Amino acid sequence: MIRVWDIPVRLFHWLLVLAVIGLFVTGKLGGNWMEYHQKLGAFVLGLVIFRVIWGVLGGFHARFVNFVRGPSIVLAYMKQLVGKGDGNTLPTYLGHNPMGALSVLGLLLVLGFQAVSGLFADDDILSSGPYAASVAKGVSDLLTKLHKLNSDLILILAGVHIAAIAFYFFVKKENLVKAMFTGRKPNTDGVFGAEMAETGRPAWMSWLVAAFSAGVAYAVFIKAFT
Repeated sequence: MIRVWDIPVRLFHWLLVLAVIGLFVTGKLGGNWMEYHQKLGAFVLGLVIFRVIWGVLGGFHARFVNFVRGPSIVLAYMKQLVGKGDGNTLPTYLGHNPMGALSVLGLLLVLGFQAVSGLFADDDILSSGPYAASVAKGVSDLLTKLHKLNSDLILILAGVHIAAIAFYFFVKKENLVKAMFTGRKPNTDGVFGAEMAETGRPAWMSWLVAAFSAGVAYAVFIKAFT
């Protein structure tokens, strides 16, 4: 086994899962639960900010530059995945594979937009974002509509993500969930970048990035907490 995912990446992943579930539950319940919905939105914004920064400063497999690949590589991987590429062996990546990288970027984008649009959303009944009154009613209405539509997109992407995990578990015999808990994956022959075992970053660096991200999120959502 070889270490791939550092503790900050694993904590980010599972905290995000719990936060997104909480957002959908509180959003459906409505009423007084919207107070918690807004606070969870602030938490998600902080997580997204953290992951973006950690994607630049983090360990080898956390950095975007080491797992985000160009369209040609993604397309070639997709063809091999469905058995239409050259050769019969699907490349194995220690970190995110080319399609997994797209999933990471897509989820960060839609969740970041969801958190920001929620600042200006207004249901015209009981709940409104902390900055809904700071923009024109038409702008707020548009962002409210996009906020609701984007929640459906998040569900779709989450479903695709879960389906991909199931595919890799049952078809490719690769347990991605276990790897995200333990941080380790099998060091098999043919793995791309197998020599790049994750050495991690100093703990103080992750705490500093986390504190900065939490500070920014709180400053943005401060009206929702007062």
